[in-house]
Amino acid sequence: MNLSLSIRLIVVLGLFSSVFVTGRVGFAIEPGFSIKRDGDKIAVLIEGKPFVVYVAKDPATNKSYLWPVFGPGGVAMTRDFPMKNIEGEVKDHYHHRGLWFGHEDIGGYDSWTERGSFDKGDKTSDANKERIAKLGQQVHRKFSEVSATQDKATIVSEIDYVTPEGKTSVSEIQTLVFRVEGKLRLIDFNQDFIAGEGDVTFGDKKDAGLCIRVPTTMSVDSKLGGRILNSEGLTDAAAWGQRAKWCDYSGPVANATHGVAILNHPSSFRFPTTWHVRTYGLFTANPFGTLDPKSPNGPHTLRSGETMKLRHRFVFHEGDATAAKIEEAYANYIKN
Repeated sequence: MNLSLSIRLIVVLGLFSSVFVTGRVGFAIEPGFSIKRDGDKIAVLIEGKPFVVYVAKDPATNKSYLWPVFGPGGVAMTRDFPMKNIEGEVKDHYHHRGLWFGHEDIGGYDSWTERGSFDKGDKTSDANKERIAKLGQQVHRKFSEVSATQDKATIVSEIDYVTPEGKTSVSEIQTLVFRVEGKLRLIDFNQDFIAGEGDVTFGDKKDAGLCIRVPTTMSVDSKLGGRILNSEGLTDAAAWGQRAKWCDYSGPVANATHGVAILNHPSSFRFPTTWHVRTYGLFTANPFGTLDPKSPNGPHTLRSGETMKLRHRFVFHEGDATAAKIEEAYANYIKN
């Protein structure tokens, strides 16, 4: 091998090594899914880029939540408030944190509202005093599993719902599985609630369920093209309180149409669920509240030792529900 060829080969090999290590020019540092942990926060990445951050404990709130959440193309799919103040965002409902579960009345205690929700309100009113006194806490006990492979990432959490006196009313095994299918980003959100210390009643409440607060620009009320559509063909305000196997919220984000659908699995408690979905941007699958007078849900008592299962999938997509083929995505979901 002549000297000039040897020099060129060394240069090429050096460039390849540099590209692979730094992740430049088409080389992924971490192919597939990976996880990075920072204390009580776990970041899920796909091809080295952020997908979601799971916040297990946050002293500012009484619950675990996911924020931020990024859809296809790295577009942020959750409102930033109250974790971050962004000019132009609507800043109502302090307790609407990214993607979360909450319930105003589990065994008489509230994991939906937060103490910060009353900071700008009248803390002295009798009604608010009573609500503050009933604020419970979701206490994250441990991660049973935190793993990532080429095809998926999994986070399994053990959470206790605790009264102000420190008594556990109900426990939850929360299993989150993150995947990508084509242009769709998926989060399976599986919840098993267990009454371990006596019977526990889940109250009949409007403010309860599995939620996401969509970006302000996506909301119907922003009048920029936001749209709600459910599997029964109901749109916008007409979808509120109605039963459906899936519901979708889409609208403009980062100068293009993006959306998120929540799919309700047939094995889930009180399938098909009712939807507490609002034109201002709250999007909740709620099987607990009497939202539809024709088919009331009412309170539910979970007997000691029994398990209640909630099964949902979030589908983050480009375009609206029709362009994203959400009905087809639902058919794929229930095959499992």
